[in-house]
Amino acid sequence: MPELPEIHNLARQMDEELRGRTVGAIEIRQVKCLNVPVPEFESLVLGKTLGRSASKGKWVFTDLEPGVTFLLNLGMGGNVVYHKSPETLPAKYNARVYFSDGSALSIGFWWFGYIHAVKAGDISSHKMTARLGMDPLSESFTFQAFNALLEGKRGAIKTVLLDQECIAGIGNVYAQDILFKARLHPNRRIPDIGESERRLLHRAIVANLKGAAALGGLAYEKDLYDRPGGFKEFLVGYKEGQPCPTCGSTILKVKTGATASYVCPSCQK
Repeated sequence: MPELPEIHNLARQMDEELRGRTVGAIEIRQVKCLNVPVPEFESLVLGKTLGRSASKGKWVFTDLEPGVTFLLNLGMGGNVVYHKSPETLPAKYNARVYFSDGSALSIGFWWFGYIHAVKAGDISSHKMTARLGMDPLSESFTFQAFNALLEGKRGAIKTVLLDQECIAGIGNVYAQDILFKARLHPNRRIPDIGESERRLLHRAIVANLKGAAALGGLAYEKDLYDRPGGFKEFLVGYKEGQPCPTCGSTILKVKTGATASYVCPSCQK
């Protein structure tokens, strides 16, 4: 599943490559991915010019000028690929966007995803994005803001990290090494985590996500040009039975709510 680093990279590439292109035609094969019927969707996007693309959490927001926001979420996984020529379009896809200059965008989901179009004035009432939490790659994600978010919460720290209404974009993949770098067990209760540990966790969130984004995201995810990311090596994530890179203890796989976690029993007590 693509998480914040992959979506951040995809949005940056879309902003650089697609800005200024005009939507000439659109082809929808999986209508369930839309938020409105096909005719209404077409009326919102056809003839519009792409403006700024940006990410928040696991969503790409693209301005369609005038007056529409195009929203994209890859769900459990998928590919969004730019094609200079229609001849390179894949046979399997959920949607295609054809631009007036002859280039195209193919969108394919592995399991499920969302392609939404919303009038710009209605974006605040879009149910799937209106309540997204803080963006950990933004300048506003300071320690003070993060610490204020934790105040009053009593659950496990991993639960907060994965809650998209608290922090948008972290999933089970990146949470593994974030918690390891912060030396926190995923089941640690938030009231028991002191200020120094919270500061370490804040730094781990920012450093881990920025580092992964700089590498283009995970190696098994693809970017706008169908190239894999460069993030290949986890510290403890998905390394059950292997030695901890810090102390050598055997990494364990433990149940944490509805998810599994990989922890060092010595470093993350």
